[in-house]
Amino acid sequence: MVRFMSLSSGSCGNCYYLEMEDAVRGHCGIVIDAGVSLRRLKQIFSFNGLDENSFSAILITHDHLDHIRSLASYCKRLSKPVYATETLHRALASHSFGVPYLDQCRRDLEPEVWNDVAGFSVRFFEVPHDATQTVGYAIRAGEHQFVIMTDLGRMTEEAEKFASEACTVVMESNYDMDMLMGGPYTHELKMRICKGHGHLSNDECAAAVRRIYHPGLKNLFLCHLSEHNNTPELAYNSAFGALREAGAGEGEVNLRTLPRMSPSPLINL
Repeated sequence: MVRFMSLSSGSCGNCYYLEMEDAVRGHCGIVIDAGVSLRRLKQIFSFNGLDENSFSAILITHDHLDHIRSLASYCKRLSKPVYATETLHRALASHSFGVPYLDQCRRDLEPEVWNDVAGFSVRFFEVPHDATQTVGYAIRAGEHQFVIMTDLGRMTEEAEKFASEACTVVMESNYDMDMLMGGPYTHELKMRICKGHGHLSNDECAAAVRRIYHPGLKNLFLCHLSEHNNTPELAYNSAFGALREAGAGEGEVNLRTLPRMSPSPLINL
């Protein structure tokens, strides 16, 4: 059994949980990003029958604050290993908070290979975003392949390759272009979002969905929706239309938008 939960997904904070029950390894759990407080994480876990022992490692996608805000607290209080690329760990070490706690938890991921992370096989791939370095993750949970890419200015061939082999894809669908261009943001911020190193629009997400769809895709979760430049309905309808155009049958793919500031259910994948 493989289960997934989004604790928060958006500019207010990002944090995700993935677990599996393996016949050989038993229970395995990881957290991806640390954008919610430790207190909030414990509350959400407790509500779902979990606790801090339900996960054994943390993966980090990039060094923007909404993804690492509580990382030092996690390291200080829980002492869980933190897996990231060497480049990302150097960037994390330059932050003014929690350096001693981060150092003691540091684990470097090797590039272009599958890394053993708390019972999962994990491979990272770079995506364009305006952080020091931003990565997505392909994660093998037994026979189930899971891909997450939360912030990306545009899709890449490598990202599409991993997604087109996955059973579950968590992918950004950040903004509706008309809402962005007609909204209150400054021109500079609008250009930062939409010019290839910011975020992925609903239309760009839908175009990628048409390319990555395959009969083995069982779950598609849309993440990091903008509060001001998108709605769950717009994002969902865009991806739903793309799935139908790609040939997905009614109910074949479990399509969801992940809430921005509240947890999703603990979803059986």
